[in-house]
Amino acid sequence: MARGWESKSVEAQQAEASESRSPKRPPLSAEQKTKLQKREGLLLDRRRVLHQMEGASNERYRSMLERALADLDGKIADLG
Repeated sequence: MARGWESKSVEAQQAEASESRSPKRPPLSAEQKTKLQKREGLLLDRRRVLHQMEGASNERYRSMLERALADLDGKIADLG
């Protein structure tokens, strides 16, 4: 039984230490959460397009991907 107590104590100490290291941030509003999720989605799309551009050999397809990348960059810039 002592082993269980020790592991619980260690777990509690680790949780307490990680909480004290991370800075306390005020909770985000619903609008801020939505904006953050949209930005993360756009950045993910941007990475996907860049990956597709690496393997694109067709000039028309590459041109389409470049336009998509420019569009995504504009949307990301608008979000700030």
